[in-house]
Amino acid sequence: MSVRHPIISITGSSGAGTSSVKATFEQIFRRERIEVAYVEGDSFHRYDRIEMKAKLTEAHAVGNQNFSHFGPHANLLPELETLFRAYGETGSGRYRHYAHDENEAARLGVPPGTFTDWEELPADTDVLFYEGLHGAVVTDDVNVARYADLKIGVVPVINLEWTQKLHRDRHSRGYTTEAVTETILRRMHDYVHYICPQFSETDINFQRAPTVDTSNPFVARSIPTPDESIVVIRFRDPRGVDFPYLVAMIAGSWMSRANSIVIPGNKLDLAMQLILTPRILELVRRRKGVT
Repeated sequence: MSVRHPIISITGSSGAGTSSVKATFEQIFRRERIEVAYVEGDSFHRYDRIEMKAKLTEAHAVGNQNFSHFGPHANLLPELETLFRAYGETGSGRYRHYAHDENEAARLGVPPGTFTDWEELPADTDVLFYEGLHGAVVTDDVNVARYADLKIGVVPVINLEWTQKLHRDRHSRGYTTEAVTETILRRMHDYVHYICPQFSETDINFQRAPTVDTSNPFVARSIPTPDESIVVIRFRDPRGVDFPYLVAMIAGSWMSRANSIVIPGNKLDLAMQLILTPRILELVRRRKGVT
C-alpha cells in the first residue's frame, strides 16, 4: 500500500457488473478532477483469443477440464503484482491493452482478440484504477491484494451471475445455451479457488441479489432489473462508517448486520457515490499531503 501512489482495485468475475461500477468511479474521478491510470484485467491474460482456444484444446486432450481465464495458468499474475508494486513505489509501471471487438481494435490499432505492445503508464497520475478478475488475488506465488489501498468486490449471487452470463453470451456473442453452460462448468474449479477467496480480501463488497425467481438460470428469458434486486454492501472494517447517515440518505435501506447494509437495487449508484467518494478523496488528500 502506498500513500504517495494509491491503487484502487475492482474485482469481480465476468458479467458481475464491474463495468457498471467502473462507470460510477469514472463519474467521481471526473467530478473531483482526479487524474487516473486505468488498467483492465483482460490485458493481463496470458494468451490472446486464438492462443486461448488452442490452449483449451490442449488442456482437454490431456484430461484437464478446468482450464480457464479465472485461474493463474491463463494469466500473468506475477506481472500484475509487479505493476501494482511498481506503481505504489514510483507511480509508474508497464501495462498493455486488449482489443475485445472491432471498435476497440480500430482504436488500438491491433486485430480483435489481441494485445497491444507493453508500454509505460501515463505520468503524473493521482491513482491507479484496476478493474478485472484478479485485483485482490492471493496465491502461493503472488499477493496482489497487499498492494491495493482500496479493494472493492462486485459479485452477484451465483444464479444471477449465471443468468447474466447466459443472457450476454447468447444475445451478444451468439453462443448456444449448451456452450455457455460448458464454459460455466469449466470455470467452476477456478472460480471456487481463485475468485471467491478474493472477496474476503476486499474492503467493501457489493453483492446483488434478485427478488424474483432465478432458481433455473438456464431457462431465464431476462435478467432481473435493478428494481427487481437488492444489493448487500459489506464493510470489512465497519469502524468509522456512518451507517445511520447511509440509512437516512438511501431510501428503503436497512442494516442486516453490524458491518452490512442492504439497499434497493436501483439505489446502487447513489450508495456508491456516498460511500466511495470520501474514501477516494482521502486517498488523494493523503497523496497530496506528502508530495
